[in-house]
Amino acid sequence: MLGDTRYLTPREIVQELDKYIIGQNDAKRNVAIALRNRWRRMNVKGDIRGEINPNNILMIGPTGVGKTEIARRLAKIADAPFTKVEASKFTEVGYVGRDVESMIRDLVEQSVNMVSAQKKAEVKEKAMEIVEDIILDALIPPVSNKPARPLNDDEVPRTDAELNEKTRERFREKIRNKELEDRKIEISVKSAGPANIGMIGGGAMDDASMINLQEMLGNMMPKTSKKRKVTIEEARKILLEEESSKLIDMDEVKEEALRRAEETGIVFIDEVDKIAKASTSGGGGPDVSREGVQRDLLPIVEGTAVSTKYGVINTDHILFVAAGAFHFAKPSDLIPELQGRFPIRVELSDLTESDFYHILKEPRNALTKQYEALFGAEEVQLEFADEALKELATMAFRINSEVENIGARRLHTVVSKLLNEFLFDVPDVIGPNAKIMVTKEMVQDKLKGTVQDKDLSQYIL
Repeated sequence: MLGDTRYLTPREIVQELDKYIIGQNDAKRNVAIALRNRWRRMNVKGDIRGEINPNNILMIGPTGVGKTEIARRLAKIADAPFTKVEASKFTEVGYVGRDVESMIRDLVEQSVNMVSAQKKAEVKEKAMEIVEDIILDALIPPVSNKPARPLNDDEVPRTDAELNEKTRERFREKIRNKELEDRKIEISVKSAGPANIGMIGGGAMDDASMINLQEMLGNMMPKTSKKRKVTIEEARKILLEEESSKLIDMDEVKEEALRRAEETGIVFIDEVDKIAKASTSGGGGPDVSREGVQRDLLPIVEGTAVSTKYGVINTDHILFVAAGAFHFAKPSDLIPELQGRFPIRVELSDLTESDFYHILKEPRNALTKQYEALFGAEEVQLEFADEALKELATMAFRINSEVENIGARRLHTVVSKLLNEFLFDVPDVIGPNAKIMVTKEMVQDKLKGTVQDKDLSQYIL
């Protein structure tokens, strides 16, 4: 996709992000430039292309203002492998915890899944034909002396083979029209692979070595299949996955996945402030361990080779987006070498009451639209009056101000509190074709206790 001349411009990228994220224009502009720069680098001629590294981004802002959503949507726009990790989950080499290289292995795994799904989509039509034949054979087994030519519709079968073929064609048509979905047939499916083999003793082996050992031992085990009696509808799903996998070249998938992860991968490192050496010491673990995690992260962000079960990947051109609230630490508390690897710094602003209103109303995945869809699944129509949305925004903003500011996540608490009673009553009390209109008065009535109660700890997510 990155080599496509129709690749989105920075303005078009921002317009796409605007469909899901309210405000934070500075952050959107910077990630849009970073994404477009990838296309630019891919189209650079000569050796200089290999020297152009991505400008990694450090997002600074409180929780719930859109940091993760911006990075996630960016990856979707680019159709790029994406993984999100919390820096606080990592520990210095030698301590118990996750290895920093595991985030790159997670990225490659995502890339393999993406490429595999795309390759399977390309061979789906051919796989469907094979699956159709397998289902047909299970329904009407072919006879050994199959006729040399197919019969026309108006021809009368003369032999058992011709009669068999005529019957098979009738059933093939029924299978294609999905007229026999509930009929049960017996199919052979691959049995599940052996369970992961645990290792007794210390943690001397890294994740990659363990994965490779398990895969090697798994490949040594004989492949078995077992008979299952399932409906034709279930059989189609099971067999389609198996036959699609047979039609694609996994070596080609792995090669393409590694290339895509290297060239277009995005790693989002959240809570990076938790591994900074705080200006004033206080909880969170020894400062030496925090600095150790930073030094372990450094070579990954700078560019190094990481071994994965699919091969070696170079991290030079992976885009790293780090984020943190930095309430108790400053970006300057990170070690200088790591600071230098995140040259683009973006401060995300707190969300206003007006932002909350627009978040409830405008994005394609707005919370109100999600609840409308949930009620719609029960054939109940849910509508929000504009004044109700404003009242919800006001209440969420007020609770954030009085308790703890968790940003837009507060909207989930408020809307859930508002609608839980209705969700419980559908469909037993509120039946199909009913309509629920959420008004300002309803919001005030349902949530009055939330705002009046000074002890709001139960509403902190």
